[in-house]
Amino acid sequence: MNPIVTCTQLTKRFGSTVALDGLDLKLQRGKIIGLAGPNSAGKTTLIKTLEGLLQPTGGTVLVDGQKPGPYTKSVTSYMADRPSFADWMKVQDLMDIYSDFFADFDPVKAQEICNALKLERGSLIKTLSKGTKEKLQLMLVMSRKAQLYLLDEPLAGVDPAAREYIMKTIVAGYNEAGTVLISTHLITDVEKLLDQVVFLNRGRVILHRDTDEIRETEGRSVDELFRDMFRFEG
Repeated sequence: MNPIVTCTQLTKRFGSTVALDGLDLKLQRGKIIGLAGPNSAGKTTLIKTLEGLLQPTGGTVLVDGQKPGPYTKSVTSYMADRPSFADWMKVQDLMDIYSDFFADFDPVKAQEICNALKLERGSLIKTLSKGTKEKLQLMLVMSRKAQLYLLDEPLAGVDPAAREYIMKTIVAGYNEAGTVLISTHLITDVEKLLDQVVFLNRGRVILHRDTDEIRETEGRSVDELFRDMFRFEG
């Protein structure tokens, strides 16, 4: 089976700054994968390039065998690192928009996630806390039956008590034939979800392994390995 993501010598520059530096990466289907690295490692740039929000400076990127475009957006469900909803909207308005735009959006699943995360469909966006907006964004993203889920720091804006709900939502909500890519600094919280982990540094992949293999061969957790590898990184 072809990989859901294939990056070959993927490069992205912003002026003189190199965000992705000849990155090579293949992601298989049916996996939950952690994307980790220090600040400015290229995590968000990679996710935005996969989503088609950024154009590569060099190299190639394929999602389900195609370059990012209308087709790949139809099979990719993207959660940005910060919500950008219109304040005048209600939760239900966003559910209606997703239902109109995405053929794979499941309103029944969306309601189940709303119930689990205590999201009221009649609530105005402007009345919601930052953490609740994060939950809302996650509900919309995970209610699609996508081939690829791109989650950029899904736990960053929520309190510790809500993280367990969110992780359960990710596991229960995603299409098991698809792949979830989670960018995070909180490896301890998500490690138990992960089948694989990708470590980035300075725009390159420096590790891509199964999490079980890491624990067996290294004799330590993925989080401990991450801390050791990036102990002196900013």
